[in-house]
Amino acid sequence: MPARNTLTFLFSLAVVAMLGSCSRDEQVGPVIVSVIGTDKQLAEPLKSVMSPASKLILEATAQGIVAFDESGQIVPALAQRWIVEDEGRSYIFRLRRARWPDGSHITAPEVARLLEARIKSNLALDPLGDLEVVREVVPMTGEVIEIRLSAARPYFLQMLAQPQMAITGPDGGTGPYRKQKRANTYFLRPVDDPMAHAGEDMPEIPAWHNRVVRAERAAKAISRFKLGLSQLVLGGRLADLPLLSKSGVDNSSVHIDPVQGLLGLAVTGRSAFLDDDPIREALSAAIERERLLANFAIGGWGITDMLMPQQLDLPRPPSAPRWHGLSISERRNFAANAVNQWRSANGAVPVLRIALPEGAGARILFQLISSDLRRIGVPSRQVPIDDDEADLRLIDEVAAYDSAAWYLGRLSCARKVHCSEAADVKLSEAAIAPTEDARFALLADAEALVVAHAGYIPLAAPVRWSLATRLLNGFTSSPRARHPLNHLFRATN
Repeated sequence: MPARNTLTFLFSLAVVAMLGSCSRDEQVGPVIVSVIGTDKQLAEPLKSVMSPASKLILEATAQGIVAFDESGQIVPALAQRWIVEDEGRSYIFRLRRARWPDGSHITAPEVARLLEARIKSNLALDPLGDLEVVREVVPMTGEVIEIRLSAARPYFLQMLAQPQMAITGPDGGTGPYRKQKRANTYFLRPVDDPMAHAGEDMPEIPAWHNRVVRAERAAKAISRFKLGLSQLVLGGRLADLPLLSKSGVDNSSVHIDPVQGLLGLAVTGRSAFLDDDPIREALSAAIERERLLANFAIGGWGITDMLMPQQLDLPRPPSAPRWHGLSISERRNFAANAVNQWRSANGAVPVLRIALPEGAGARILFQLISSDLRRIGVPSRQVPIDDDEADLRLIDEVAAYDSAAWYLGRLSCARKVHCSEAADVKLSEAAIAPTEDARFALLADAEALVVAHAGYIPLAAPVRWSLATRLLNGFTSSPRARHPLNHLFRATN
């Protein structure tokens, strides 16, 4: 055997022996993370900012002005501190001393320019969202920026803390990690603060401070975790939830985030059938949401037939659909009568194309919905989530901030759903309302119009799940579904 091969063989034996002598509790290498998604979402996160993989890599390598911690609270990120002035219409941030990946210092003018670009990009996606209140972003000094608003927004910091508000340049962001592509994974190394070690040698970073992140399908991520080849799985949704019950993963490793947001079907098709107001109302009334609870065993999960999960900043309780409170048999009769009347006047009922993501959970969801629709005489079939000709499309999103404006903006005409133009007018007026009371009243008007229009079929709260080994301290269920990697550390025993 050649000398080089002999050395390689002996080295391999040594590694195997070393691994065999170590328990999992004694591993001290990088924390290995699987996020459910694709390689492209990790490589080009700004092109798919709403995916779990893109959000994870953005918040890990390109933090925003502020961020969410593991409990959903606002914490400093690129800004080390801030003050709020002018009755909530001025936010002044002092930036911490930080560097770009090329070693150059980050300045307030650069951050202001990049932040304006992120705001513009997000407004293109959500033109009636509350970022519309940003009047200007002004660099006051080399380390201070001011964000001026046209009206106060108590939850403005929550908006800035979203991963899609990341401050990033052509070569990357400001941390808390620097990323390096290694085969099909990203190696993340913490960004050192040279000011914290002025005049001293830079300390060596313990291996477990590093992170190895890969994006993959849920089945593969769960299998890797079960084999002890990763310590954390992030990005789980309802579509992949049934895989957990079949995997044999210990229940103590499963974490369900107590999130709020939208999980339901948006009417996206335009046809004589779907343009009929009683038909849209009938489709929502016909669905027996209680069957979701029976088929998805999730402790504390809540079903709903209402757009808003709670009052938030409305001046009254959320609106309920007209059929709210009826029994399922009464609702089916109500819905079937509407369908029969339409059929008598217009002919055969079309087959509805329902767009859902891949996954066993999505297939179960379709079976439940399609059987309910069949009971009232409406045929349906499942199509891919990106089908441009879908009649109904699943919305599965965690609320970005605590306001009725987020829910209403997500169902506005700009989002290509069957919408109420009158509600859009009210929402636009709310954005520039002169007083808080006037704004709340306009939001309430818009919410009532959206509910009455029935262009969205509420089903339940979104589902977000993770897997975390007991070797990780600092991991907890998050009301924002955010799990910053730099807040984790290994248990000592």
